[in-house]
Formats: sequence, structure tokens, C-alpha cells
Amino acid sequence: MRLALALEYDGQAFCGFQSQPQRCGVQDALEQAIGQIAGHPVIVVAAGRTDAGVHATSQIVHADVDAQRPPSAWVRGVNAHLPTGAAVLWSQAVDDTFHARFAAMRRCYSYLLQNRPERPALQAGKVGWYHHPLDVGAMCQAAAALEGTHDFSSFRAAGCQAKSPVKTLDRVTIEQRRDVIRFDLSADAFLHHMIRNVVGALVYVGSQRQPVAWIRELLDARDRTRGAPTFSPDGLYFTGAEYPARFTLPATRRDVSWPV
Repeated sequence: MRLALALEYDGQAFCGFQSQPQRCGVQDALEQAIGQIAGHPVIVVAAGRTDAGVHATSQIVHADVDAQRPPSAWVRGVNAHLPTGAAVLWSQAVDDTFHARFAAMRRCYSYLLQNRPERPALQAGKVGWYHHPLDVGAMCQAAAALEGTHDFSSFRAAGCQAKSPVKTLDRVTIEQRRDVIRFDLSADAFLHHMIRNVVGALVYVGSQRQPVAWIRELLDARDRTRGAPTFSPDGLYFTGAEYPARFTLPATRRDVSWPV
């Protein structure tokens, strides 16, 4: 039986999603927990591989299991074997054509940025931080240039293993509530560090270090060395993936909450 599952996790508790030799990845913990319930080793495949320090409100995965268990076992039972920084939200049996990574039509992320002079304490590790005032209007104008299908080489990490830098970014929205700025992005797929590099570039515009038109120039340059530094992973959240309706899954997207 193939299971689809959604889970949330605190990225501070792990060294990223992907399995590591030190067994410190979310994948390592989830495979061990599901294996305890299934009674045999399992391999978990995720919609997106998040880096160390990056959080998830709705990471979608699948795993193949041989055991028949009550539906609650794949949620409450698995959670009993997971560390406190991760929890399964739901599980559902799916046919073997479902693939958490390859069946995903769109992936969604949010970035929370606290914009105030003082560094965050209560939200430490859960938000990014920039100490000088930012012009959200200018950042919104600049972000519009990123929407659509483009070569995102200027926003790609040097070690990115994607076959092509061309991606379709269908949404970039920026909103501010009190001293927190939220960036919401969705695309067919993302390059390694792409979102953190986009946020870093938009912060350059918001802080008036670069004009609004610079984002278009950077995009056209296709040169990572001309961009802003990669922003902190602290405020980045994987908020879900979208799949064809034929899989009849529960909600696979879950917005990140604004800090209180």
C-alpha cells in the first residue's frame, strides 16, 4: 500500500529534510517512525527537500508499506515515534501512480521577515530579520518582474543540481502586518536557495540599496555573482504542494501563521 502523508516540522530541530549520514534529517526521523508502525524499513519521498533551518507547515510525502494498520496508526502512531519537532497531520492510502515529488504541479513557500531595529527573541529561528526600515511598496513593484517563466540563474545556488534554471514563478506577493513582512511564492519548482536569494535581492530594493529596475536587470544578467547575499533560512516555510484532483487528497497546502 502506498501512503500519502502531510507533516509539519520545525527546521531548527533538523539538518534539513534529506537523510544524512548522521541521521539528523527529517527524512531519517520519519522513516524510522513509519517503520516502527509498519514493522519493516521504509523509504520516504518528499515534495520538496528543505534545507537546514527551513520549516514546513505542510510537507507532502509518500511511503510504501506492506502492513495493514488502522488509519489512526499512520498519524497518532507515527507521531508517537517522532521527535517533538515534527508531526504528521494526516495520512491517506493512494494508488501507486501518486508520487509526492513528480506528481506535484506546484510548490508553495512563505518567508516571514521581522523588520525592526532589535533582533527577534520570541521568534528567534522562526523569522528572518532586517534592522533598517524597508519600503514594501518598492519591493512589490520589483517582485512583479519575477513572475512568469524565466531563467533564474541569478538566484541559483552555486551547487544547485537542477537540470535547468528555467522555472515558472506564478505568484510573488508581499504583505506587511505590524513589523513582519511576509513573502508568498509559488512555482512549478524552485532552484536551490532560489527563494532566499529572491528575498535577499528584494531586501536590497526595499532598503534602497538598489532601484526597483535592478531586479529585472539581475534576472536578465543570469549571473549569481551580481545578486544579493543569500538570506537566512530562519523565516522560510514550505507551505505545501498542489496535486491533480484525481488523487482526492485532503488539503495539501497550509498557510503559515502570522507571528502574534
